[in-house]
Amino acid sequence: MRAAVHDRFGPPGVVRVAEVPAPVPRADEVLVRVVAAAVTIADSRVRGARFPKGFAPFARLVFGPIRPRQKVLGGSFSGVVEATGADVAGFAIGDEVSGTTGISMGAHAELVTVKAKRVVAKPAGVSHDDAAAVLFGGTTALHYLRDKASLRSGQTVLVNGASGAVGTNAVQLASHFGATVTGVCSGANAQLVKDLGADRIIDYTLTPLAEVTERFDVVLDTVGNVSISSGKRLLQPGGVLLLAVADLWQTIGARGQVKAGPAPERADDARLLLELVAEGALAVVVDGAFDLDAIVAAHERVDSGHKVGNVIAHP
Repeated sequence: MRAAVHDRFGPPGVVRVAEVPAPVPRADEVLVRVVAAAVTIADSRVRGARFPKGFAPFARLVFGPIRPRQKVLGGSFSGVVEATGADVAGFAIGDEVSGTTGISMGAHAELVTVKAKRVVAKPAGVSHDDAAAVLFGGTTALHYLRDKASLRSGQTVLVNGASGAVGTNAVQLASHFGATVTGVCSGANAQLVKDLGADRIIDYTLTPLAEVTERFDVVLDTVGNVSISSGKRLLQPGGVLLLAVADLWQTIGARGQVKAGPAPERADDARLLLELVAEGALAVVVDGAFDLDAIVAAHERVDSGHKVGNVIAHP
């Protein structure tokens, strides 16, 4: 099968398309023919061995101290079941499914194997592109707002990085939960973020966060440029600071009203997000879609720091 592989860590150009052996599903896995897969900041970090401060030694043990252990990247996908393991129930060949692969990655390929418990049925009214795109940022936004912040109707939320993969979902989910949303983005993306449900926009090129005097019940940083001290300054009494992109020291220091840490990839969360998309309650923002042969361009777009929503690859 064809797959996008990287044999060494580095810039987008280290990724190439090659023929590799097709994976064989284990007893508890399904084999999926990938129609669409997200190319994310997580892929970029692993490919470039660029991890949040303090995490590099631990991440290199997982992903490879010298050369990549996971040569095929890609964690969020949508496609069609090709085969099922002996112990798999509930899925059949031909089913349209979506899911995440976790740290095993592997979705930037024509075929991927994934544990059946990580896969959900794709609603008929949701495209494969939208299904793959919503899962990466959507699961993080949902976990932080619903689970970590216990967001309630009537609260105020600041989303820093409102036009990104996590931010575009966070703006909509916060609005869906009944919050009043302020989105921080560039002026070029202001109308998009408003259309997604933000009640107010802060153009960071005109008003840096350090100059914002308003206070919020929940502050969600999806960029990584908010410290614990600067984030707390933006909070109402009893407010919650959510650091979705935290370094090791921020993660260690996150306690009480400060929350950090990885978001779990749960099938129930994926199912809920896909249902919201199918109902029209959640719009999926796709920056661009690339054929597998253009995978380097997809990585370059992610690395540019200017993508809006998610980038998609079509293996």
